[in-house]
Amino acid sequence: MYTPAAFAGDDAAARRVVESFPLAQLVVLSGTEMLATPVPMFVRGTSLVGHLARPNPVYRQGGDALAIFTGVDGYVSPRWYEAKARDGKVVPTWNYTTVHARGTLVAHDEAEWKLGLVTQLTDRFESGFDAPWAVTDAPADYIDTLLRGIVGIEITDVAFECKQKLSQNRIDADRTTAADGLGGRSPREQELAAEMRGAL
Repeated sequence: MYTPAAFAGDDAAARRVVESFPLAQLVVLSGTEMLATPVPMFVRGTSLVGHLARPNPVYRQGGDALAIFTGVDGYVSPRWYEAKARDGKVVPTWNYTTVHARGTLVAHDEAEWKLGLVTQLTDRFESGFDAPWAVTDAPADYIDTLLRGIVGIEITDVAFECKQKLSQNRIDADRTTAADGLGGRSPREQELAAEMRGAL
């Protein structure tokens, strides 16, 4: 990924994006064809883990894999830059955060591994509810049947590359006014504004 030094995020920033935006686009190579599929994933140790439906061909492509996580993003209007009034030398841009996670794709079809994974996934994503649903809330034989329909996946030895394009190449005044402009718009754009303010 092309990442100018001003936009480079560290490993901690990468993990924050993965934690906050866990739906990855998983890309693998099958011969000369690229295959991609969306899959929620999370960090476990030095790996990323998730699961795919058994008919999905992506898990069969062991080897090099790339998981792309997209964080906050949005259009930045030049109208928000102080430089617009000064000399007009401004253009629109798109700000965003993203993570490329590279490693080796490994499939897991053991029932115990898959049960542990779906239990962790469920506990993680249900944790924000007042009365969280648990895998054990469903009949065991029903869960066993569903587990036969999925394959666990793991990307091992993950190397994270994080890009945080948040107008760091602009003067502080432009970054502040752009964040203020975004802060009055949609919830998604407000999230982007908060990230931009955090990078000031």
